[in-house]
Amino acid sequence: STLTKKNNNNNTTTTMATPFNLAEEDLQSSAKCDDDIYDEAMSKIPILKRRADSAAAAATGSAAGNSDPICVIVVGMAGSGKTTLMAQLQKSLNMKARDGEKLTGGEDGAAADEDDENDKKPSSPSNASRAGYAINLDPAAKYVPFSSSIDIRDTVDYLEVMRQHKLGPNGAILTCLNLFATKFDQVMDILERRAFGSGETTDKLDKEKSNEAGGNKKEEEPKTESQEKDAVAATVADSPDPPSAAKSPLDYILIDTPGQIEAFTWSASGTIVTSALATAFPTVLAFVVDTPRCAASVHTFMSNMLYACSMLYRAKLPMVIVLNKIDVVGCEFIKEWMDDYESFQEALDDASSSGNGHSEEMAGGSGYYSSLTRSLSLVLDEFYNHLHKVGVSAATGEGVEEFWEVVQKAAVDYEEGYLVDLKHRIDEQQAKERAQKRVGARRLARDLEEDGKL
Repeated sequence: STLTKKNNNNNTTTTMATPFNLAEEDLQSSAKCDDDIYDEAMSKIPILKRRADSAAAAATGSAAGNSDPICVIVVGMAGSGKTTLMAQLQKSLNMKARDGEKLTGGEDGAAADEDDENDKKPSSPSNASRAGYAINLDPAAKYVPFSSSIDIRDTVDYLEVMRQHKLGPNGAILTCLNLFATKFDQVMDILERRAFGSGETTDKLDKEKSNEAGGNKKEEEPKTESQEKDAVAATVADSPDPPSAAKSPLDYILIDTPGQIEAFTWSASGTIVTSALATAFPTVLAFVVDTPRCAASVHTFMSNMLYACSMLYRAKLPMVIVLNKIDVVGCEFIKEWMDDYESFQEALDDASSSGNGHSEEMAGGSGYYSSLTRSLSLVLDEFYNHLHKVGVSAATGEGVEEFWEVVQKAAVDYEEGYLVDLKHRIDEQQAKERAQKRVGARRLARDLEEDGKL
């Protein structure tokens, strides 16, 4: 709003901007005053719409649809073993899918005897059949050891982007992610169709395919929108899902991110991808830590935890700290550092006394660097209470079953944390919009009254 002030000395008029303030009574309004607008805002968030539909189905006694698959975004420092872990996780899901086929009958008659024996065993997450869907978002990877149902490399040519735009490796990765993010709505349609079998999204994708069938491709311009649409659609047509994946509901969506972690976590495209997934599926961040490197230096461990803290603050999603490479070095010492503040301080003292060939400050002595590390460890002590941690070996598969159990717990945190916060943000935005409308209506009535028109 503006305030007009007249100066009597020189007969000039000054216009000043005034802040728009909302009174408490303006913010205190029930959503019942404008249910249609509120429901429309809620329906724009896919997961909230499905929750409302499920609640309505439960109230009427009708059967509910498929449960939401859990989306696991695998992030971590370069060399921590993200891609190898993705391969091991997919292998675990495929093995469970094949075991599930055997338990449901299979082709041989011996399966019935196995069913009788398995019925006697208590059901657990490790015994249940699971179906997964893998997505690769690393455009610079030459070899991917897992079968990706959607691959950014099928859409954008990393080397061609680097050549055309005269970019370095990191700039090309960032540009590829930005180009892919412009069509990520189509990826979300594909995921929802695969997870829930939505006829509406299927028809939409088929229509887009038919509209683009007559288009001409330009190989020298891999970043064009038509090529991106064709590539994403073609990826699904050639989807290398496990045999049982097409028959069973989707349980997990695995996302592999670029090795250069900042290209994904601190870019607009990374925010778009993370937000889109988090508003459609229960989403968990899996932060992969190189355990042997943390064992070699307490400062490497502290650097990893600081980066994990920044990602948690930015994404506001539940996080699982995946302590990888436990086949080389055990992870119990890291868990102890995270659970016991004094234990980490003792590790800093040991690093100070040993020196390890470094200067006193770098080794953890009494200098500024050591003081900073000790102060940060005290700050992060509260941060550790909101994390889930698990030790795995991407090479041998050790700890993978425990990883899935921890992911299930993190998904509960998503329901109780992120989803509740998302609803509160929608409520706050709706209340603010209604308050602004009422303030505007009162201001209009006041102006009309002053002009004698009311």
